[in-house]
Parts: sequence; C-alpha cells; structure tokens
Amino acid sequence: MARKKAALDFEQSLTELQTIVERLENGELSLEESLSAFEQGISLTRDCQASLTQAEQKVQILLERDGALEAAPFETDEPL
Repeated sequence: MARKKAALDFEQSLTELQTIVERLENGELSLEESLSAFEQGISLTRDCQASLTQAEQKVQILLERDGALEAAPFETDEPL
C-alpha cells in the first residue's frame, strides 16, 4: 500500500508541477502570483527528485548480487 501511495504522490506532484509550468508560461499571473507559483514549483521539483532518487536506490539494491552491483539492460516494449 505504501508503494502505491508513494507512486500516487509522485504522479500527483508531477501533474501539479506541469500545471504550474503552464500557468507560468501563459504569462497571465501577477509578479506576486508568479513568485508564489515558482516557489511551489521548486518545492514540488525537490519532492519529485527525492522520490526518483529513492526509487533509484531501491533498484540498485535489487540489482546488487554478492556485494557487487550488476548492470542489467533496461527492456521496453518499444521497438528501436
């Protein structure tokens, strides 16, 4: 359950960050609103980066074999 919540939090933060970027790009916000939105965006960016770093660390732990990190290819369903 905690994994789903963390993934959901990440997705929600990313969606909110995209909304903030769109609002800032529109240029219709006042200076004060723009600064507030920018501050909120920075906070969301840091939260998302922390989530990604934590996920990367978990992947490294899962790939570790006998105390040594093994490189593994990343497979996707998309053709090259």
